Order: sequence, then structure tokens, then C-alpha cells
Amino acid sequence: MKKFLVALVVMLPLAAQAQPASFAPVVEPLMPAVVNISTTQKVVTPGSVPFTLEGLPEGDPQAEQFKELFRQFGERFGGGDMEREVTSLGSGFVIDPAGYVVTNNHVVANAAEVTVIFSDNTHLEAKIVGRDPKTDLALLKVTSDTPLTYVKFGDSDALKVGDWVIAVGNPFGLGGSVSAGIVSARGRNINAGPFDDFIQTDAAINRGNSGGPLFNASGQVVGINSAIFSPTGTNIGIGFAVPTSLAKPVLDQLRQYGKAQRAWLGVKIQEVNDEIAKSLGMKLAQGALLLEITPNSPAAKAKLLPGDVILSFDGRAIKEMRNLPRVVAETKAGKTVDVVLFRTGKQVTQRVTLTEQSGEDDVPAPAKSGSKPVVPSTARNKVLGMVMVPVDATVRAEFNMPDTVRGLLVTELDKATEMARQGVRPGDVITDVNQTPVTKPQDVAVQYAAAKKAGREFVLIRVARGKALQFVTLPVK
Repeated sequence: MKKFLVALVVMLPLAAQAQPASFAPVVEPLMPAVVNISTTQKVVTPGSVPFTLEGLPEGDPQAEQFKELFRQFGERFGGGDMEREVTSLGSGFVIDPAGYVVTNNHVVANAAEVTVIFSDNTHLEAKIVGRDPKTDLALLKVTSDTPLTYVKFGDSDALKVGDWVIAVGNPFGLGGSVSAGIVSARGRNINAGPFDDFIQTDAAINRGNSGGPLFNASGQVVGINSAIFSPTGTNIGIGFAVPTSLAKPVLDQLRQYGKAQRAWLGVKIQEVNDEIAKSLGMKLAQGALLLEITPNSPAAKAKLLPGDVILSFDGRAIKEMRNLPRVVAETKAGKTVDVVLFRTGKQVTQRVTLTEQSGEDDVPAPAKSGSKPVVPSTARNKVLGMVMVPVDATVRAEFNMPDTVRGLLVTELDKATEMARQGVRPGDVITDVNQTPVTKPQDVAVQYAAAKKAGREFVLIRVARGKALQFVTLPVK
């Protein structure tokens, strides 16, 4: 009991020292650099007339006057499309005394006019320099007669869970408001985009805070407040900010080029789970599994293959699938990098020269729903509970498949089989088993037997459904 009391006496002063007496000395010099963003956009609402003029006689003077009266009424009160202006509010902050202002893309997207309002109530019209929807960032430019107060970026990578942070913004249009909290989590994926890596904080963030800065205790910007999790639309202590480690290179590119210039690898990827790792002979479930290689892409030219697992990219470890898109995007186009792969039981290194992204994303490609084909199967023998026919010219023509489709069309399968439980259904095409292309049902049986002989717990099977691909695993029994 005495030891417990002593521990409390020691711990309490430490906790008291960790909490600042006031954030005022940090916040006060920053406030002039935090701004409100007011946007105006024109919204067109389709109109309608709540009556018809059918049945009125044609050519009758009184009827024609009646029609003209209703036409004018409809144009004025809803017969045509009605255009109206909608104003919305957000937050932002100055990062350069020359007038560059950071905010969220969703704050200024589709805006006809953007006005930046400073803490002294100065209003300046802003020009959108560039926007990047994938990171929800936008860069604005205002012109001022005098240099503007600005804030500096800090190192978001140095943040630790439990560190103090301060959010400043324009919640509900109230003007400069300050809230404080701690870093609740790092690296959050909220499915907002392909590069999710959010800082989670319990500092109060509400509607209108979007685009405002998240400061560390030293007054440096470590994040851009972007989203909240809330069933009510108001703060419940779960807010998200884009880390500056992700934002800084994007903002530099927006300033220089007016858009984000990202490198492109040219792959579709899938998560490596425990079963997939075992099917490949990997000790740990890690990396990004290559599902599909885009023809003539940097990955294709470097001879990367479906079934390869990227473990490292340009010296940066790829622990999870979602790490790869961000690492590739942060690499300069034209650079040649080393890519460490797990392939056929061992690690290999390939050199890849990246090009600029032109619309393709290195992101997951989940399979979509298929439809059951009606194919007269000539080979009725089942393999792993599936009846399959080779995809030839006749099958392609029957089911409007592109010439690039190769493999075995599943025409029937037992619902009680493991393949059915994995989501495989009639209409799917089995393209590869154990990273080996299959062209006849016996090929599937051969690869299953090979996996069993090698002592593998699972077989890796690549399935095509329409234009989508997906790897599934089958237990070896």
C-alpha cells in the first residue's frame, strides 16, 4: 500500500508539468495568419410547372391568351431552370507573406468567387492557384499592399500519440476560434482518398473548421483540418487532419504547376492477408500484392508480374498495401528506383523508371458483381467443385469478352465448396493458379497438387469478373 501511494506522489507532478498553463502565448501571434474562406457558387435548380395545359382548344384567341399567361407564370415561378447563389464558409491559413493561402479542396471546389477574410475583417478576393481532390488540398493567392503574417510548417512525422495540438478555424461561421486537444492516433485511413494518412485528434473540429491549421505546441502547422467523424455533424472528439508531410510536396506542386504531378507505376494491387501470405510461402503478411500490370506501363517495362509482392519501394518499406500509392505518388516522375519483390519464394530487386501519372491510379481494384452464364459444357468433370470451360473465340463472342481475356470460364460450382465461400461464382474467369496461367481444367488440378506437394496451406487463385481482378485463396486439404 505504501509503494502505491509513493508512486502516486511521483506521478502527479509529472502529469502537471506536461499540461501547459495556457496556450495564449502560442496562439496569439498565429491568429492574424488564420483566415476565414467565403465562397459563392451558382446552383441551378430544375424547375417545373405544377399543372398542364393539355385539352385547351388550338387557335382559340382566349385559349392562346390563357396559354401565354401560364407560360409567363411558369418562367417566373418555376417553369424553367432557376439559378441561385449559395454561400459557404471554411477556414485557411497564410503560408507566405506574398499572399499564398492553404485550405481544403472541398471548401473551394465549384466556387465562382472566393473571398479571404482576415482577423481584422479585411476582405481580399482570392484566385485559386491549384486544387488536388485526392488529398483534399487547395492553394489560393491573394494580393495585399503589405506583407501578410504567415505561419510555418512543422514536422508532422515527429508527432506522437498524446502530444498536444491546437486547432484554429471558423466553426459555424463564428470567426477565429481556438480549440485544443491531443493526437489521438496516427496514420488513419478513413477511405477519403488513395493517400489517406490522417492525424486523428480530439481537439474540437466542427463545420467551418475545414481547411484550418492544426498546430503543435510550438506553433507550427502539423496538419490541415479536413474531416470529422460524427453521427450528428458536430464535434464528438474525432477529427482528422492531413499531415504536413503529405501536404507540403502537394502544395509545392500546386504553386509551381497548378496541379499535383505524381509518378505512376501502373499496377492494380491487393492486400496481403495471412492466407495469401501462406499461399505464396511468405513468413509475414506484408507488402502490396500485384493484381494486374497495365500494358506499356513502367511496371510492365520493368517486368513486374501479377502475383509479385512489393516489399520495398525506393528504399521505403511497404508494410501494408495502402502504403504503396502514397510512396509512388511522392516519388518524382522520371526517377529510376529499386523495387524489392517477393517472387516464387525469394526476394528479387527490379529497377523501375517512373513516368508522370496520366489518369491511372496505383490503387486496389475490387471485383464487381457478375452474372451467371449459360454455357453448354463439353467437359463435365469437376475440379475443386467447379465446372469450367476454356475461354476461346466462341466463348468470347458469346459473352462479349475482350480478346485479352485468357483462362477458364466457371459455368457451374457447388455452393458448399470453399470456392463459393470465397465469392467465386458462375461467370467468373480463373486466369492463374499459383501465379501460373491456366487454359484447361486439368491445369487447376495440377497446380493444386503442386501446392499440396510443396507443403503449402493455401493455393493462390486469380479471378476475373468483368474488367476487375481479384486474388482468392483455397485451403489445401
